[in-house]
Amino acid sequence: MNRRFWILFVMAVIAAAAVGRAAGSLRIVPIARDEQVFVSFNVTDGYTDEMREAISSGLRTTFTYDIELRMIVPIWVDRTIATAVASTSDQYDNLTRRHTLSRTVDGRVNETIVTEYEATVRRWLTTWDRLPLCRTTLLDPNRDYYVRITARARPRGSSLLGLADAITGRAKFTFIP
Repeated sequence: MNRRFWILFVMAVIAAAAVGRAAGSLRIVPIARDEQVFVSFNVTDGYTDEMREAISSGLRTTFTYDIELRMIVPIWVDRTIATAVASTSDQYDNLTRRHTLSRTVDGRVNETIVTEYEATVRRWLTTWDRLPLCRTTLLDPNRDYYVRITARARPRGSSLLGLADAITGRAKFTFIP
């Protein structure tokens, strides 16, 4: 009985540490401006040594972000206002030593660039600035909302934090027109 207690206790501490670390590594900033809801975010611990090795081997690397805008509803299930799936990928060519980077939102290619610089690759894969989510006409004035983002990286062998396959974070805001 005593041994089971300690095993469960240690497992709970490890799980709490993993959740705490994952929540701290995803920074989210929602902005309601110009009749549009935008979200900016970055994964601070996302570009690990394992990711760097996978990229340098020529393996296609993809970061996928599932984004949800939800309205807080007291004593009920929160209502989903808008969703988006954003992804960034890198295909490194060992012969030319260049990275081909692309960004897609909901399956449509937004932008593609070619670079030789690792700093550009790091920023491209882990940071998004002012991604449009929806029009503010879908929001009710003076209501509380939050943006929840789940980030995953492929190849799966090298996770974002070395602890889990995905991390999740959220940021609250009140819509004031």
